[in-house]
Amino acid sequence: MVTIDDFNKIDIRVGTVIKIEDFPEAKKPTYKLWIDFGEFGIKKSSAQFVKLYKKEDLLGKQVICVTNFPLRQVANFISEVLTTGFVVENGEVVLAIPERKVPNGLKLS
Repeated sequence: MVTIDDFNKIDIRVGTVIKIEDFPEAKKPTYKLWIDFGEFGIKKSSAQFVKLYKKEDLLGKQVICVTNFPLRQVANFISEVLTTGFVVENGEVVLAIPERKVPNGLKLS
């Protein structure tokens, strides 16, 4: 079990996907995302949502991300945030998204 103090250490924020590119250098089908977190700036993420989401479906969509994990290098790309989702039994990833639009950078609590 974790405590509320443990949970509060994880910085989970919402941002809007403003740019998306294919990422052929990654081992698994992946996109490169640029996500606007408002006053916290634009951060990059690599995300394995290729099977369920087309690029045009993700552009402008708000996503929920962990913003205080260490940077992670994926092939030739530095991922700055972890875009969250649910891995279903066939290995596809369903995005975790807010139920309605909220301000970019808002912290999950």
